[in-house]
Amino acid sequence: MEVAQDEMVRILTALEFTCEPDGEAGLRVTAPASRLDIGTGVTGVHDLLEEVARVLGYDRIPVTDMADTLPPQRNNPAVEMEERARDLLVVAGLQEIISYRLTTPERDVLGLPAGTDAGAYVRLANPVTADRVVMRRTLVPGLLEVMSQNARVRDRLWFFEIGPVFLPAHDRKLPVETCRLGIGMAGPIAPGSWRESEPSRTDFFALKGVLEALLAGLHVGGASFEPVEIPLVAPGRAARVVVQGADIGVLGEVHPRVSARFELAVQPVCVAELDLERLFRLAPPSFALRAIPRFPPVLEDLALVVDDAVSAGAVTGAIREAGGSLLAAVRLFDVYRGPQVAAGKKSLAFSLAFQAPDRTLTDTEIEKEKARILAAVAAQLGACLRA
Repeated sequence: MEVAQDEMVRILTALEFTCEPDGEAGLRVTAPASRLDIGTGVTGVHDLLEEVARVLGYDRIPVTDMADTLPPQRNNPAVEMEERARDLLVVAGLQEIISYRLTTPERDVLGLPAGTDAGAYVRLANPVTADRVVMRRTLVPGLLEVMSQNARVRDRLWFFEIGPVFLPAHDRKLPVETCRLGIGMAGPIAPGSWRESEPSRTDFFALKGVLEALLAGLHVGGASFEPVEIPLVAPGRAARVVVQGADIGVLGEVHPRVSARFELAVQPVCVAELDLERLFRLAPPSFALRAIPRFPPVLEDLALVVDDAVSAGAVTGAIREAGGSLLAAVRLFDVYRGPQVAAGKKSLAFSLAFQAPDRTLTDTEIEKEKARILAAVAAQLGACLRA
């Protein structure tokens, strides 16, 4: 924008600047003593230009279009997946927290991943306080601290945190920093009401349901939950999450003595920790949508007797594999141990849904599918149909 020299002199003089001619078409300007914000040299020239533009009016400066095309937009998949995970957990009823990344070794209640030195921490050379001397290597203690503080004012404690953990690496100077998801849940599943004064309490299976909803929302298939022993977790109340053969995390109910250590009177207290970086690598970048079936499903119940050591997940997997494309859904709805089955055995009752996209299935087709499923579970797991 061209501005006449006389106009600039008029504006600067009105602002108590001193203007003197300086060579050909130039000005030497001296700022008043009160204007300490005016710089010298090139910086001072910029400051004077701002003074002139401010008095003239920024609206009078003509708009200049960019002389180049905009660069192509590049997405950030890691950030997008994190936001997607946050949205899914909030929809499931959890609230996000942010806890301290500094801690003490005494707060570590669930240990390190397999293969990591149990005494290894990234230590601060100059800690500010005695209770913040090392970098955290798990999110669980921070979650339990927040749950303990909130338990004084609320009953339902459903929290999650997404953040880094810091694992020392002996072959490199900087620690290994990985992104984890931590979940802590305790208290009633839903608020009490006049219809249900004592609502159901959070347990292992409530936490498992949240993780299944997260995996389904990320379109991650092939997940299984396998029993595992974790220090300071209640026996028989822990599992590791395996997705497509990769171990991505653990979940379980913490031992009562751990809850007492964090002054958590509410029971049970369930926690989970997942390796988000590994999980996001397994999530597909795109997925296909299928039309809603036009033909109704055929529902069948199947009660199988198996050895007590056989897991329901193994039976479900065998049923899905044998059912093929016509088996739309498998759901376990009953587990029975008692006088009606032999000692060392249990009965697992499944609800099966058979469905075809182009026709209504006949009784003959259903019986054929059920026979193939029974033969498969008998051969693989020694299961038989409950009488």
